[in-house]
Amino acid sequence: MPFQMEHVSPQTDAVLSLALYTAVATLLVGFLLLVAWWLGSKRRTVVKQKPYESGIFPTGTARLAYPVPFYLVAIFFIVFDVEAVFIFIWGVAWDELGFPGLVHITIFIVILLLGLVWLWLKGGLEWGPTKGGSRF
Repeated sequence: MPFQMEHVSPQTDAVLSLALYTAVATLLVGFLLLVAWWLGSKRRTVVKQKPYESGIFPTGTARLAYPVPFYLVAIFFIVFDVEAVFIFIWGVAWDELGFPGLVHITIFIVILLLGLVWLWLKGGLEWGPTKGGSRF
């Protein structure tokens, strides 16, 4: 008698497929890393330790002192960009979410606004110098 599988639910089938895909991808990446390590050169020389990019040897230091507000702007941009994606997804699925979805997104936006007000009151949105000197 040939091998017969019992009926498997679509959810179980999807999870098994994902697990198999993850296992194959992990094994492939591990195998490629092992082969690269095995085939790669193991000798270290002074020339190999020098930084080199695009055919030009670097001059000076790569350490630049960016002010803290530069990083704050970048972090705020990422946070609010991700939140905008959530709101856009809600807008796309509005027909299916109905009134409960409206309540959830309203709570989400109110929490965002409270965070923005808190940030404003703490001075996180003031980029220029202060009267008393450095802010950071």
